[in-house]
Amino acid sequence: MAQASTKVQTLIDENPVVVFSKSYCPYCRATKETLRKLGAEFKALELDQITDGAALQDALEDITGQRTVPNVHIRQKHIGGNSDVQSLNNSGKLEGLLKDSGALKA
Repeated sequence: MAQASTKVQTLIDENPVVVFSKSYCPYCRATKETLRKLGAEFKALELDQITDGAALQDALEDITGQRTVPNVHIRQKHIGGNSDVQSLNNSGKLEGLLKDSGALKA
């Protein structure tokens, strides 16, 4: 578990925007599509397609308190899931967060 926690934390620390996702999840697709439409560069990790995906999901729950995907982090800050991303987008705040993180090229 410690190895998975370290891997998750490293991904969060080293990428301006990280989406922990599952390839078949419609909410994950909606989140990634929203980020793409805004032109954001982000790291997406498909937990169902990697061997340690279940361990990473357990580690995410320990770190963030959220077990569900998508599990989104912008500039090392836990944003939440798809409804949180869509709410930020609808309020106009998501673009600002992405610009501040360096994920949007001006």
